[in-house]
Amino acid sequence: ENEIKDFVSTSQFKVTAEFKVKTTTKPLLATLNKRFDKKEEVIEFLKACIGATFTIKSVEKRPAKQSPAPPFTTSTLQQEASRKFGYSVSKTMMVAQQLYEAGYITYMRTDSVNLSKDAQTFAEAEIKKSFGEKYVKIRTYKTKSKGAQEAHEAIRPTNLGNHKIETGDASAKRLYDLIWKRTIASQMADAELEKTTINIDISSRKENYITQGEIIVFDGFLKVYSVSADEDIEIEELASQLPDLKEGENVDLITSKAQQTYTQKPPRYNEASLVKKLEDLGIGRPSTYAPTISTIQKREYIVKEDRAPLQRTVQIISLLNNQIEEKTIEENYSAEKSKLFPTDIGTIVNNFLVENFRDIIDYNFTADIEKEFDEVAEGNKNWRKVIGAFYKPFHKEVVDVAENSEKTSGERLIGVDPKTGNNIYAKIGRFGPMVQLGETSNEEKPKFASMRKDQRIDEITLEEALVLFEMPRNVGTYDDVEVIVNLGRFGPYIKYGTTNVSIPKTEDPYKIELAACIEIIKNKPSKEKKVLKTFPDSEIEVLEGMYGPYIKSNGANYKIPKGRKIEDLTFEDCTKIIEEAPKKKTTKRTTTKAAPKKTAAKKTSATKTTKVAKK
Repeated sequence: ENEIKDFVSTSQFKVTAEFKVKTTTKPLLATLNKRFDKKEEVIEFLKACIGATFTIKSVEKRPAKQSPAPPFTTSTLQQEASRKFGYSVSKTMMVAQQLYEAGYITYMRTDSVNLSKDAQTFAEAEIKKSFGEKYVKIRTYKTKSKGAQEAHEAIRPTNLGNHKIETGDASAKRLYDLIWKRTIASQMADAELEKTTINIDISSRKENYITQGEIIVFDGFLKVYSVSADEDIEIEELASQLPDLKEGENVDLITSKAQQTYTQKPPRYNEASLVKKLEDLGIGRPSTYAPTISTIQKREYIVKEDRAPLQRTVQIISLLNNQIEEKTIEENYSAEKSKLFPTDIGTIVNNFLVENFRDIIDYNFTADIEKEFDEVAEGNKNWRKVIGAFYKPFHKEVVDVAENSEKTSGERLIGVDPKTGNNIYAKIGRFGPMVQLGETSNEEKPKFASMRKDQRIDEITLEEALVLFEMPRNVGTYDDVEVIVNLGRFGPYIKYGTTNVSIPKTEDPYKIELAACIEIIKNKPSKEKKVLKTFPDSEIEVLEGMYGPYIKSNGANYKIPKGRKIEDLTFEDCTKIIEEAPKKKTTKRTTTKAAPKKTAAKKTSATKTTKVAKK
C-alpha cells in the first residue's frame, strides 16, 4: 500500500496503425517501436507519415515451444482457483478437503510438484488412450519454492481414469476438473508454435512499425489445459495468423492513431497473489496460507472488497486521409475487484510493530525460524534451545515496549475548524476511526464523530471531516414532531419522538431528505402483537406470533395444536388447551456456603513488586 501511495504515474503516447495489404481484405495491425513523451513529438511524427512509403523491411519466422505447468501444490491450486473461478483461498481449501476426504484427490496441503511413479504410469496410459502416443511426455519436476519440505506428492486425482466426478456440488466438480486437467497436462508433450514478426519501414522516419503473430503447429498439452494469467499483468495480444508478405513489398497506410497511456501503479494483492508472495518469501507452510489470510481479515486488519474505477482524461491524435485530428476521451482506470486493503487499525498496528519489533517483523525472521523448525523436526537441533534463544530476548523486548512505549492512535491533524478555530484530528477511537474537534486537554469537551467506512485516517480532508460533525441532522418535522437523523453504535438511524428507526444501507444519512425519512418511519415494523380473537369477561386472547397463532393467558403463552382452525376456537376450547398444556419444570437452585479461606501469615520481609506487561 505504501508503494502504491508513493507511485507517481507518467504518461506516454503509444502509436498504432492499420495497413492495407493485397493478399487479404482484413487490415494488418502494427505498433510503432517507439513511444513519445510529448504531444508535439506525436504530431511531428504523424505529419512525416503523410505521403510516406511503407515497405516490408523483414519477415522473421521462428519455431517456439510452450511447456506445461507442473502439477498443483497448495499455493498454485489456490492461485489458479482464484484466477479461474474467483474462489477465496479458504473456499479452495474447504472444497479440496471435501475431495480428499471423499477419496478423489491426494493430500491437499503440500509444497511438492512431484508425482509418484505409479501416477506417472497411469497418466501415460490415460494420455495414450484419450489423445494418442505423440501427446505423451513424462516429466519429473523440481520445486523452486523457498524452504519446501516436499513431505507429500503434488495434488492429483487418486484415479486418473476418472475425468469427472458425479457426486459433490458444482464447486467440487469444477475444482476436481481443474486438478485432473493440470495433472494430465503436466505429463503431455510441449505445444509447438510458429511465431512471425514483421517489420515495416517508414521512408520518412527511422522508426519501424512492428506486428507479431503466432500459430499453433501442434497443440500438445494445450489440448487439455492452459494456465490463466494474473489480471494485473498486461499481455500484448498477438494476431493468430499474419498475411503472407514478402520483404520489399509495399503496404498502404489506412490510419495511424497515437493514444496517451499511463504507467500502472503496483497491483494490490488479492488472496491468490498474496499466497504467492508468502511462498516466494518463504513465509508459512501450505497448511498456514489460508488461516493466515482469514485471521487478518477476521481481526479487521485488512478488508477484501471491490472499488469503483476512477476516471481520467486521455488524449488521442489520429492520422486519417492525410488529416490530423485531436480529441480527448474519459477513460476508466484503477478498478479493484476482490482486492485486499489495509484498514486504519491494521495500518496503525503494523506501524507500531515495525517501529518496536523490527527484527520480528522482518521477512527473513519468519523464513529463518521455519528453517530452524525443520532442523528440530529432523533431530538436528534441540527445540528447547531454539525456543530459549528466541524467547528470552523477545520477552525482554516485550516488557521494555510495554513499559516505555507511548500509546498510539494514529492521530493526524487534518486542519482547523473555520467556525471555532479549534483543531480537527483523525484518529482511532474505542469504536473505530473517528474525527475529533477540539483538544482533550481543554476545559471545553471536544466533539467526536465516527468516520464513514469508505474514509481513511491518512486520506480524509478537512471538508469531509466538517460534514461528519453535521450529525445529528434536523431534517424537518412530521406531525409536529422533529425528525432527527443521527449515527449510533449500530449504524445510522432516525429519531422521531421516542421512536428510533434504522436507516437502510441504500440511503446516505448525510444526504437523506425529510420525505424519505417519513417513508421509513411509516414502514417501521410494528412491535404490537396482532389480536386474532378475544372472549367477553376473560383475559384469554388468541394472538399472531412470529411462529404462528398462540393463546395468551395470565402472562403465559400456550401452543395451539396442529389442525385447529382459529375461527372455530371457543372459550371452552382455549381453556381445555391451557389445562392440558404440559407443566413447565422448575428447578430449585441450591447454594452452598463456601468454607472460609485460611488467611496466610503475613511476611515481615518486604516484597519486591514487579510491573507485569499485559498480554
